[in-house]
Amino acid sequence: MKIRVMKKRDWKKCLELWQNIPEMGLNSIDDTKEGIVRFLRRNPKTCFVAETDGIFAGTIIAGHDGRRGYIYHTAVLPQFRRCGIATALLQAATDALKKQGIAKVALLVFSDNESGNTFWENHGFTKRSDITYRNKVISDAEMVRNREEK
Repeated sequence: MKIRVMKKRDWKKCLELWQNIPEMGLNSIDDTKEGIVRFLRRNPKTCFVAETDGIFAGTIIAGHDGRRGYIYHTAVLPQFRRCGIATALLQAATDALKKQGIAKVALLVFSDNESGNTFWENHGFTKRSDITYRNKVISDAEMVRNREEK
């Protein structure tokens, strides 16, 4: 397995990977070629892919606003889970954020994503109960939540 910085040319393989992750939520603005490239332009050294035998096995998108880091789209294909890929991606992203002077990182996880919430808890991310997350849509974006059929 090789962890490397995500490049703009990787957008299509990243999107294909995310579309194959049942727990992912994607939207029609941020998760397009233009949205991914825009994010990478702002954060060229903090996003990573994991490749194994030419396959994109995992991704992590991380960036910051100069004060706090944010993690998005941490995903590993089901057949590559429990091999340390997500942990290696997280380490690469947090190391890159530290190098840019960022001391704290935040992320969002769907409440019903048990494996995701367990992963983040096992890596020291705590659940906040003292704040209310608020969101306002200012551009129409279609949200698609990948779901396993039960």
